[in-house]
Amino acid sequence: MDFAPTPAQQRFVESARAIAEQIAPDYAARERAGRIEPALMAEIGSRGLIAPELPAELGGRGESHLTSGLITEEIARGDFNVAYLQIIGSLVGHIIAHNAHDDVAARWVPRITSGAGLIGIGLSEPAAGSDAGNPSLCARREAGGWVLTGTKSMSFAMAAEAAVVFAKTDPDASRGHGITAFLLNVTALEDAGTLTREAIDDMGTRAVARGLVHLSDAWIPEAAMLGAEGQGFISVMQGFDFSRALIGLQCLGPAAASVDETWEYTRNRQAFDHPLSSFQGVAFPLAETETLIAAARLLCHRTLWLKDQGLPHTADAAMCKWLAPKTAYDVINQCLLLHGQLGYTRKLPFEQRLRDVLGLQIGDGTAQIMKMVIARHKVGREFAP
Repeated sequence: MDFAPTPAQQRFVESARAIAEQIAPDYAARERAGRIEPALMAEIGSRGLIAPELPAELGGRGESHLTSGLITEEIARGDFNVAYLQIIGSLVGHIIAHNAHDDVAARWVPRITSGAGLIGIGLSEPAAGSDAGNPSLCARREAGGWVLTGTKSMSFAMAAEAAVVFAKTDPDASRGHGITAFLLNVTALEDAGTLTREAIDDMGTRAVARGLVHLSDAWIPEAAMLGAEGQGFISVMQGFDFSRALIGLQCLGPAAASVDETWEYTRNRQAFDHPLSSFQGVAFPLAETETLIAAARLLCHRTLWLKDQGLPHTADAAMCKWLAPKTAYDVINQCLLLHGQLGYTRKLPFEQRLRDVLGLQIGDGTAQIMKMVIARHKVGREFAP
């Protein structure tokens, strides 16, 4: 691995850093509003900061996957939730670009990369959680297309104009098989009365407007199918390998910002006639947080580098997904404590950051699921969950 950023990567990082500085003051305001401003989405897209690894003909920049990760962390330093635009944009953009009909990809992927629209992804369900390989959403062939019935949980559910969902198309297939991916025109189905949305009152990540999408005999055309029938679960799991490393860096962004802020605070705050940072009880915990962030970041960068080299990285991605969110939560909690009573107030961003990063110890694969993935790569499929 070459640890020096290329000139192109540095330009993307600087652009993302400028966005982070711009959006940081309104971090709490976006939570209260429960949305990300469309104008901000368009600005981020115009800078090439959403799914830059996708090809230029689909609105991407043809950059590396590592570049995508560098951008993600920088944006998340300013607003953890705004970084979801890049995370979900990359994941969904990859799925559509690699599995949709050319005309379907040409219609939807540029809307993702430009920030013109939100496209969600519905893998999990209210009653399934981690058991994504056994969806209750079902699809049957009818009238030259498919009819879908069931419910999906997804980020951006309340604002998405389209969504990638995964449904059981072979009811007799075993877990993880007989699952097909579809791209739904959410707005059109809602207008037709076969799709409804239901907001979820989460304790964090409110700006990404997570919710439930209910489908009732919703007809979609054959062209809405992504990839081969019955192969949807395999396709999405390959995409998650990449996005799990991005999620790790998304969590490390606010953690790194918290540490920088805490160093500054402890240098300026006096106690017993000395700066707080001069005491080992303050400086040593901060030194530990620097070390933990650096270690988790290197793991994420290595995983993305492996992806860029076309090398296996499933276990590495699972390591990113359980280690980085936990590290971020622990680091932000330590920074809150070092700010004393002030850190416990809502005047500072620590409590919101804690609530936001906590969600990714659950969503997109819990630590237990990630450790099972790692164990299976070591001992094989005979590992029993």
